Amino acid sequence: MSDSPFPPENVSPKPELPNNLQPVEVDPVVAQIDEGFTTQFEQYFGEDTGIPIKSLDEGREILQEIAEATGVKPALLYITFFPTSLKASQSNILPQPDDELELVLVTADSKPIRRRIPGITRRQVLNQAGLFRRNVTNVNQRLNLAPAQKLYQWLVAPIEADLQAQEINNLVFLMDSGLRSLPIAALHDGTGFIVENYSVGLMPSLSLTDTRYVNVTELEVLGMGANTFKEQEPLPAVTLELDVITSQLWSGKSFLNDDFTIDNLKKTRSNKPFGIVHLATHGEFRPGKPNNSYIQFGNTKLGLDKLRELGLNKPAVELLVLSACRTALGDEEAELGFAGLALQAGVKSALGSLWYVSDEGTMGLMTSFYEQLKTAPIKAEAVRQAQLAMIRGDVRLEGGQLITGNSSFPLSPELQKFRDRELTHPYYWSAFTMIGNPW
Repeated sequence: MSDSPFPPENVSPKPELPNNLQPVEVDPVVAQIDEGFTTQFEQYFGEDTGIPIKSLDEGREILQEIAEATGVKPALLYITFFPTSLKASQSNILPQPDDELELVLVTADSKPIRRRIPGITRRQVLNQAGLFRRNVTNVNQRLNLAPAQKLYQWLVAPIEADLQAQEINNLVFLMDSGLRSLPIAALHDGTGFIVENYSVGLMPSLSLTDTRYVNVTELEVLGMGANTFKEQEPLPAVTLELDVITSQLWSGKSFLNDDFTIDNLKKTRSNKPFGIVHLATHGEFRPGKPNNSYIQFGNTKLGLDKLRELGLNKPAVELLVLSACRTALGDEEAELGFAGLALQAGVKSALGSLWYVSDEGTMGLMTSFYEQLKTAPIKAEAVRQAQLAMIRGDVRLEGGQLITGNSSFPLSPELQKFRDRELTHPYYWSAFTMIGNPW
């Protein structure tokens, strides 16, 4: 039964898929695809990591280890495109609009499944992706689910029987250019959103991801942010967001406004290696080179190319949260920056938003996420539970309070301007994406 609040008349008929889907020989295709994605990120960030490409057997072993450690059944879903006319002499050709969609599913318990989707081209998928993003990000219009459903039928439905047969409940997406800024959580199967059945995450490549599992429930949070900026829109809910996260839901330490500096972050972590770092601030993933993109600190912008200077890999932060970032949706370079955030920051996992969600929506999602993170088996499941709570209307603004289902938090005087509001529309919750290691 779906929890979706959207009426049946807003659900479009499922698009028909070709009935000649055939498994294709898969080994060593998995490693080849992963190597291709790895190279894209290395070239964007301008470095040869020297990281060896993980083999299929290594990937399956990782999934098995995660299943044993968490009780979750994970799978990797590679989404790429295959040239329709590839000659034997051509080993490296440029992407073409008529390349056909191809899915490769990797699980711990069975051989990989590779399915080419005849007649569904790069051009078609990217066009639908653009429609999907525009629909989901327009909170003022009635939600049109047709693009969300068409993409689900192309990207997930062809392997869904395999997911169900193996009882997969965590689906990690590794996607080709143009798809890395998809709000995956809002894909729709005609009955409900994908997060009603699976927790989801976005990996740049398996080889570039630190997949080691650590239980984060006992880690402390270093929260930093600002509610006013010289050149950008204010974020008035940040004060409450940091207080709730670091003082009420978790234990930790927070720095606000003038104290939100790169130097304070470095010094604080050198004294105590906080395992979770929460930055409630503006961030931009823009077209062009990594130095075009940045995270805003209280007194300076830190370019994406300088993220390693924060020392978040010494020791490695388990989770970096950026609660108010945005991406140039559909732009290949901006997507590489977003999907490569955990990699470039030197952290295992990053939770970021694809677009600027309203202050009240961000506060609702983040508060619910940290509530769920205390008991969820993996980080992606905590995101999922927070998103489900918003879909159901459990997380909302009502009577001058933020209601999360489990708790209520009084809004400060400067936030009393927020009217009573449900946060069920995907605009409020589907931007938030777990990047890197979702476990």
